[in-house]
Amino acid sequence: MSPTSLDTRRAASVDRSIRLIASGTSGGESCAPELADGPWTFDAGPASYGPGASMGDVIPTGSPRQGALPEAYRLASDDELHERIRRAKQTLGERVVVLGHFYQRDEVVQHADFVGDSFQLANAALTRPDAEAIVFCGVHFMAETADLLSRPEQAVILPNLAAGCSMADMADEASVEACWEQLATVYGDLDTPDRDGLLPVVPVTYMNSSAALKGFVGRHGGIVCTSSNARTVLEQAFERGRRVLFFPDQHLGRNTAKAMGVPLEAMPMWNPRQPLGGNDAASLDAARVILWHGFCSVHRRFTVEQIAQARREHPGVQVIVHPECPMPVVDAADAAGSTDFIVKAIQAAPAGSTFAIGTEINLVQRLAAEHPEHTIFCLDPVVCPCSTMYRIHPGYLAWVLEELVEGRVVNRIQVPDSVADDARVALERMLRALPSGAPVSGPPIGAPGTTPAASSAAPAASRG
Repeated sequence: MSPTSLDTRRAASVDRSIRLIASGTSGGESCAPELADGPWTFDAGPASYGPGASMGDVIPTGSPRQGALPEAYRLASDDELHERIRRAKQTLGERVVVLGHFYQRDEVVQHADFVGDSFQLANAALTRPDAEAIVFCGVHFMAETADLLSRPEQAVILPNLAAGCSMADMADEASVEACWEQLATVYGDLDTPDRDGLLPVVPVTYMNSSAALKGFVGRHGGIVCTSSNARTVLEQAFERGRRVLFFPDQHLGRNTAKAMGVPLEAMPMWNPRQPLGGNDAASLDAARVILWHGFCSVHRRFTVEQIAQARREHPGVQVIVHPECPMPVVDAADAAGSTDFIVKAIQAAPAGSTFAIGTEINLVQRLAAEHPEHTIFCLDPVVCPCSTMYRIHPGYLAWVLEELVEGRVVNRIQVPDSVADDARVALERMLRALPSGAPVSGPPIGAPGTTPAASSAAPAASRG
């Protein structure tokens, strides 16, 4: 590794920043000092999402747990782990493909064959049909999607089974089924179109949901959306139905529908813990989009005051946020779009641009390191990564790869056949819903022609 690339890696490393803060060597603040510990520390304790943005979220009973990581990996130095990963990948060759989500720590991303968002990575795996194993460095629902789209004989592996997603867990199949039954008491038969040929309600689930919920929407004529194609999906849903039930993320649903002209009073919230979701029949009858009471704990940290401070301290700053942020934050930003949109906006901007970014810190810090021609910083001054993405550590990656070298598959993610067929139907509908090319909020300054259109995940070697 050249000195330049080593410097870039150091600058990109959120793990290094957290350790420096914890040791007092560097200024700044993290949201939890425990972030400096190895994630295996939390695997052995009570079930939780772990330190980070989701540490205050309640984890459902029965959530996947990770067994003890062998001591050799827990005690190994960073350099030793990187060498073991490289050696195992070289031994396995084309038999394995490693996928790294944008929000992964840089120590993991540097070993990925492809880097991208969840759906880009699932598609990237399809370009390696001869791979016996797909190692998905992300979270549980992403590995499920890869399993749904891959060949049956390919093993999809999640390096740490405790890498879940608190937003995805906020909408479970039983609660959504109960919601569907209650909506039928208001709208009548949900599978029968009215005189205009429109269904009473069409279910839409965000990609950040379990395979079971993707199966639910597949069975009920619904569709999966991504942050890139959410508008297109809602447009298609309105062509077929009077209303949309959107879950699990209220903010993506609200921001997208609002940009389409749906009034806020036509977007009631559904609280699964209350009868009729806390609504009355009249408000549900007038609804256009019924929003599930779910959210991303990473993107909920961003505030309008953070944007105001960024503008005070950096005149001319371009503020770009993810559409999972609360509506006031999206409204105050210059643009809002998917992770792919954010990456492309920065790549297209003229040198010397200044960006304040409202999304997960690992992506922001990596973009800052890879684009020294710009000034790039995270809106939130507190270093607080995604709790569950951060459960993936080079120690787990080395372990699952070396197990493959020995002929053993560990941590395999398999979607039951009873769920898979319906879930694939919903995903196939999503594949046909090509993004319209418009961000949730206007184009970023200095990036003409940039769109949030989904693209294939970038091979690691071409990331610059």
